[in-house]
Amino acid sequence: METEFKKFTVHASPFNPDLISSLMWELNISGIEELENTLIIYSEPDSVSKSDLENMLAKLVKENILDTFSVAEDKVENKNWNEEWEKNLEIIEVTEKIVIKPTNKKYKPKENQIIITIDPKMSFGTGRHQTTKLMLILLEKYFNNPEKVLDVGTGTAILSIAAAKLGAKKVTGIDIDEWCFINGTENVRKNNVAGTVRIEKLEINKLNDNDFDLILANINKNVLLSIKEEIKNKLKKNGLLILSGILNTDESSIVQNFTDQQILDIEIYRMDEWSAIVFRKAN
Repeated sequence: METEFKKFTVHASPFNPDLISSLMWELNISGIEELENTLIIYSEPDSVSKSDLENMLAKLVKENILDTFSVAEDKVENKNWNEEWEKNLEIIEVTEKIVIKPTNKKYKPKENQIIITIDPKMSFGTGRHQTTKLMLILLEKYFNNPEKVLDVGTGTAILSIAAAKLGAKKVTGIDIDEWCFINGTENVRKNNVAGTVRIEKLEINKLNDNDFDLILANINKNVLLSIKEEIKNKLKKNGLLILSGILNTDESSIVQNFTDQQILDIEIYRMDEWSAIVFRKAN
């Protein structure tokens, strides 16, 4: 008889599957399945409780990242749930130029298309979420052959890989999560950009490199605000900064906190309830 697993159905508002998934993987879970406006979390019988999930999500409410959430618990037969989740990943044509695909899917590229192969495993950044799409759209739009790019909170390294494939000469992706470091490094190798992209497990204030022509950060509002000075200081004069992970309702707060005599916002791009903001540092 196969072991029964626990199945937790998570609803949250606003729904940010990448952010919630990354938090859930800090628990001893076995897999995640993303549905429309719902996450299904699977775990072994004795590894995670409903209250464990609720406590993690309550932190996001306390930090004003979530407004509400609910968790329902059921039992299901044992499967490789992470494998089941990966089967549901589809090819995403983010723009006419940028396409994201999992390893197990075939895609015949059109002329001049950039194909990014991403196997998310236990980190996030599949390209399905609006914030990732926003970042890729603006990365392509404002890309101007930067010498040095910094990707803060790199996750699967999807933005780092995109920057390298667009033509950046040197890309550094940083993340404090061990799984993100491992998965990001794997994805960099899969995409044959290891000579351009370096993934490091560290906080931005531990990064010795400076004078980046372009900085990318798709992180939640509170983290962005906590590292805003480090981000500004590492941006080269006349450099570009693209931020997302921002709810429409938080736009003004981000602009207010990042704009000063040197940093000026030049475009806000929206998709559903999410925003991305482009800044430029003055000469």
